[in-house]
Amino acid sequence: MDQKIRVQGHTFKYDELSQMYECRGRIVYDDYNDEIAEPSLWKATMELAQRLLASGIKAHPQHSEKGWCEVQILEK
Repeated sequence: MDQKIRVQGHTFKYDELSQMYECRGRIVYDDYNDEIAEPSLWKATMELAQRLLASGIKAHPQHSEKGWCEVQILEK
């Protein structure tokens, strides 16, 4: 796996222990005051997951707290 991948201006770093690419963006809140992914970062996360899928790697995009977006590698 590449250690870093740049997508739409966002740099995702590969975490070998967790087997995922991750990138941190701004903390954004929705109308209910819940944290959500930064829109441009979420779009890049989805694109990275699609790129990995197109290259034969099963991957799942997700976001967590504090502005983090991840693409979990399900199998290589």
